[in-house]
Amino acid sequence: MMKTVKVVAAVICDSFENTSKIFATARGYGEFKGQWEFPGGKVEAGETPQQALKREIQEELDVKIEIGELIDTIEYDYPTFHLSMDCFWCVVIDGEIILKEAEAARWLSKDELYNVDWLPADVALIEKIESVMI
Repeated sequence: MMKTVKVVAAVICDSFENTSKIFATARGYGEFKGQWEFPGGKVEAGETPQQALKREIQEELDVKIEIGELIDTIEYDYPTFHLSMDCFWCVVIDGEIILKEAEAARWLSKDELYNVDWLPADVALIEKIESVMI
């Protein structure tokens, strides 16, 4: 039985109501360096997914976010662990995004979603996101 790693991801958008752009980051480290993902991280013991997401985004991007609805929970088997990732719509409510960990970032419009090399787990989410973007 593989270990399950529980993580949260923020799909930061320009607007909950009329989403025309989403924010993606490229990993600055590790095995998947240079591949694109949604910012976020591990849920620590005793945290709700929302608490974890607010903390991670503050750490990674130096902004405060408002968390909207859950888009999906992605279940993905990497070679050495099982990933369970809660993905939420988010908007920035305070601060300017500063990249603390990622090597690059982009705001992507609907027709640019497939212009970056997504991490395998994130690909599943892109179709759902694409379906609601304007």
